[in-house]
Amino acid sequence: MTMVAPSSTLQRIELPTGTLELRIDSGATGVDELLGFAARANAKRGFLFLSKVLGKHWPASPRAMLAVHERLAATVPPVDGPVLFIAMAETAIGLGQGVFEAWLRAHPAQQALFLYTTRYRVGAGPLIEFAEAHSHAPRQFLHEPTDPALHALFMAARTVVMVDDEASTGNTFVNLAAACQRLNPGIERVHLATITNFMGPAAPGELDARFGLPATIGALVDGQFTFAQGPLPPDQGAAQRFEHDADRGASSAFGRLGIDHAVQAPTALATRLAGEFAPGSRVLVLGTGEFMHASTLLGAALQARGVDVVVQSTTRSPILTWGAVGHALSFPDNYGEGIANYLYNVAPGQYDHVLLCFETAPGPALFALADTLRARLFHFQSEDHVEEVPVR
Repeated sequence: MTMVAPSSTLQRIELPTGTLELRIDSGATGVDELLGFAARANAKRGFLFLSKVLGKHWPASPRAMLAVHERLAATVPPVDGPVLFIAMAETAIGLGQGVFEAWLRAHPAQQALFLYTTRYRVGAGPLIEFAEAHSHAPRQFLHEPTDPALHALFMAARTVVMVDDEASTGNTFVNLAAACQRLNPGIERVHLATITNFMGPAAPGELDARFGLPATIGALVDGQFTFAQGPLPPDQGAAQRFEHDADRGASSAFGRLGIDHAVQAPTALATRLAGEFAPGSRVLVLGTGEFMHASTLLGAALQARGVDVVVQSTTRSPILTWGAVGHALSFPDNYGEGIANYLYNVAPGQYDHVLLCFETAPGPALFALADTLRARLFHFQSEDHVEEVPVR
């Protein structure tokens, strides 16, 4: 017989792809606000813990997202020396950058560097490759900073903080930490900051041995799960077509090559847009793929000006329409990989205004999506240069 702590809660979720059994040991009182369940169109893993505060698969309030960033930043233990923050693509890029910026606000005298993993090459600098084995797109990359000052900060880092929406096995974190250590043997400790930690109650005591370093974890929800695979989902086709020398138009300005400061919010743009919207208008600020955080900052600036706004992003993740996913759109990706991208829980006409934000050059895929959603297009060319692109 399995003994359950009095404070634990048990859930059994029957998905189209199998049966998920979940035990929540801490954070249960807020779990419904943080988490939903979905079925992946992925034979490697048939379930998804769908976060409601990432602004990815679910429309999220920018204010609620920023509050989560603050809470996770507060889990980082006191540290000496520079800190390297790494966010995990693609789902947690915005989360990780927000946690990094919240930590900077709380520790203005300390040095820190932010990078995020990616599935695109930017420039000709060296790449660190590692695997996310259960992913639909398993190859991930981390760019070494090419700016000398940022590279020196990378090499001086003594603590690595890795940020993701979920920790289930921890294997991807271990793979990435080992890759970073090979470049910077001076790394002394690891901290994991996740919305949900489902590695189980024994995991914290095992982290030091797994990483070969002192390691800690901070999460808003802790527990564990089992999943019994059911019928395999239909094949959704390739979710990744990496070509080593292909330029996909991904920007170097927002964190792929390193950044040591908070990204500027487009406040002038927010002020102009807020003045254009009729009172009571419902607004969606929509990021694209790995481009998430700058659009979130636009949403937060609009919300601060009284606009009824939510934030979300397109994704390459194939998810079935079930559970926390009530609607799905499929369309070509704007990075030109030739793979399907998706938008969940957004139907055409659902919002009065849709602001489609992107980092790549505008092209047919973006114009087609803008037409479907009756959206306006905003090209973020740098932190302080955002251009509205006329919709043809």
